[in-house]
Amino acid sequence: MLGRANYVALVGGGRKPKFPTNKVIIWDDAKQLPVVTLEFNSQVFQARLSRSQILVALLNSVSLYAFSSPPKKVSSFETADNPSGLCCLGAKMVAFPGRTPGQVQIVEIGTGNVSIIPAHSSPLKAMTLSPNGEILATASETGTLIRIFSTTNCARISELRRGVDPAAILSLAISPSNTLLAVTSDKATLHIFDLPHSTSSTTTAAAAAAAAAARSSSPSSTSSSSSSHPSNPTKWGILASIPLLPRLFSDTYSFASAPIAIDDDPHAALSGVAKAGVPIPGVAGGKARKGVVGWLDDWTLVVVGAGRDGRWEKFGLGRGEDGRRWVGRLGWKRYLGG
Repeated sequence: MLGRANYVALVGGGRKPKFPTNKVIIWDDAKQLPVVTLEFNSQVFQARLSRSQILVALLNSVSLYAFSSPPKKVSSFETADNPSGLCCLGAKMVAFPGRTPGQVQIVEIGTGNVSIIPAHSSPLKAMTLSPNGEILATASETGTLIRIFSTTNCARISELRRGVDPAAILSLAISPSNTLLAVTSDKATLHIFDLPHSTSSTTTAAAAAAAAAARSSSPSSTSSSSSSHPSNPTKWGILASIPLLPRLFSDTYSFASAPIAIDDDPHAALSGVAKAGVPIPGVAGGKARKGVVGWLDDWTLVVVGAGRDGRWEKFGLGRGEDGRRWVGRLGWKRYLGG
């Protein structure tokens, strides 16, 4: 979806798709009709929109188009296998997997300059650009570490630890102020991290408002957010300063976390009929997407999941009397199925 505009990029999927899986339909919701159609020789895995560009990801390539009628192809790049459709479209650059698994390509839209970042030793699972385009966050299929890079010089500026056990990272999102990173995983957990060079505190009024909103929520909407607790980013206290211990003791952890809802059936059909073990055709990975996270503002997030138990959950950040930050669920609603 294009910000607050009326354009939405649609790609067919599911067992009875409305549109072909090899087409991108730019839908004008004000006129209730398609205004642009892009057709490809293979399945489309992702489409991103900006006010001037359209970015489309196929299994082994990405293509950039000028957002015009008809669209004009600007450039195309080969990638490693990209079944998750990973790609990011910023105001001045695009980012997507490189030709080698674990690498990221960054292309400046204006100049066409290409930079390669050797982000991980295993294939990429998730990636996102900050709103100002200065920071890139990536995660691999291992899912234990999230790496933070500067897009200006491609240097790694931080490494954040989600946990010790491997996990599938579902989504990454950077806050509007470019200071916080939200991470969701198939461990059914939402993590909030500080990003490098960000200030660890914001206005007291904003924190108080978020805390008041969470406290005023009904017990039913907050009962499952018992882990809306403060946590120390270093986690292990004095052990972090002892030399020769494994690095996980000194790694940077999230300062707050909370549980999220994930359907127990990973192959839940979009139509509401579960067929365990049968991939959903036309859907990346064959599974309904879960845990897609987005920021409403610097203190409020929404996590959305599709499938049989499609729902959104709203979370708020706050600060306790001890000064430590927490994240808690403010409410939720099913929008698909029962």
